[in-house]
Formats: sequence, C-alpha cells, structure tokens
Amino acid sequence: MLQVDGVDLYYGAAIALRQVSLTAEIGAVTCLLGRNGVGKTSLLRAVVGAHPITRGKILWEGQDISRLPLYERARRGIAWVPQGRDIFPLLTVRENLETGFSLLPRGERTVPDEIFALFPVLKTMLRRRGGDLSGGQQQQLAIARALITRPRLLVLDEPTEGIQPSIIKDIGRVITLLRERGTMAILLVEQYFDFAHDLAQMIAVMDRGDIVLSGRPQELDEHDVRRRLSV
Repeated sequence: MLQVDGVDLYYGAAIALRQVSLTAEIGAVTCLLGRNGVGKTSLLRAVVGAHPITRGKILWEGQDISRLPLYERARRGIAWVPQGRDIFPLLTVRENLETGFSLLPRGERTVPDEIFALFPVLKTMLRRRGGDLSGGQQQQLAIARALITRPRLLVLDEPTEGIQPSIIKDIGRVITLLRERGTMAILLVEQYFDFAHDLAQMIAVMDRGDIVLSGRPQELDEHDVRRRLSV
C-alpha cells in the first residue's frame, strides 16, 4: 500500500501540508475531497515526487520513496494524471499513448487492446492530434496514457473537471473496473461528493493543509462533508 506519514510540504515560506498522514490500499479507491487551495494537489505532488517534502515519510510497497525523484517513482509503478491532463497537443493520439513506452522493457512496448476496451473512442481517433480532442476525450487519453505504464498506483487529480456528464460516467466506470481487478491502488482528488461517494472505499477531507475528516463513505456524516466542500 501507499503510506503517507506526517508529511509537511512548503512552497517557499508558505506551508501547504501540515503533518498529513494517509493510506491507499491495493484494490481500493481513496478519495481526497476539499475546497480549492486546501492542499489536495500538493499532497498528490508529494506522493508522485513532483515537489519535495520538508518532513515526514512516504512509503510505497514497504519502501521509503520520500527522496526519490519523480521518474524513479514512475519506474516503481506510480502513474500520475495531473489536473489539466498535460497531453501533447501536437502529437497524435497514438503518439501520446506511446510516450508511456519509456518506462517499459522493449518487448512490452505495445498499446494493449484493453486500452481501447476501456476507452473505445480513442481507437477511432488514433491519427488525430491531441489538441483537436474535446476536453473529455483528452481526459480519457491522459488516463489511458498512464495505464500504458502498467501502474500499481494510479494518481488522478480531478479527472471530472470541466467534463460533460456522459464522459464523467465513462470515467467512473473505468475507475470501478480498475479497482475491481485488485491489482492497483487508486488515489483520487475530487470536488464532487456524489462521484467520490459512489467510487471510494475511503474518503479523506482536507482543509488548510490538513486532513480533518477521514473514513469509509458510510461512516462519514454527509452533511458535515458537504459543508466542508462548500465555498
């Protein structure tokens, strides 16, 4: 599993995370909820190695990865789908998918048919440039590119942001399928309580750089959680 233990993170003199602890287990979805600016993305950046932590530990599969750079964490099976997707707009859909090959042995550098079973729309758009896709299609491409690396920890930062409801349902279906396989942990940042409640086995609510509520969805007071999400 992933274990975040007492992590502090700073941007210059400003503290973004205060003594944050969290676990994410294989075969489960762990969802971070909270208003904008409370530290959710900072926590994801700490986990994947995009920003150094000041204090605490991050353990993955029993190993301390707190000081490893992002690319070394990726080699250990951690895949990140950042907010904003970060696809390559001038590359084709196929080329975007193939950027995930860099972490794979040469003999495994193929796009599995399973990718197109999860995201059928991508198979019809392999020659289109990434920048020509809709926001929802770009999000599907970003998740598919992460899955190319065969991750054991999938980190998703607001995958439903700015996406039409039909594709939100498709993304929820894919996350459910990945969870049910029991081969990866999924750490998800969300704004929408209902989406998180339907998918997650564990929910953690953040406020001002700290986790203020955590537990299984059925254990949490829905009114209290929603209150902490409202502006």
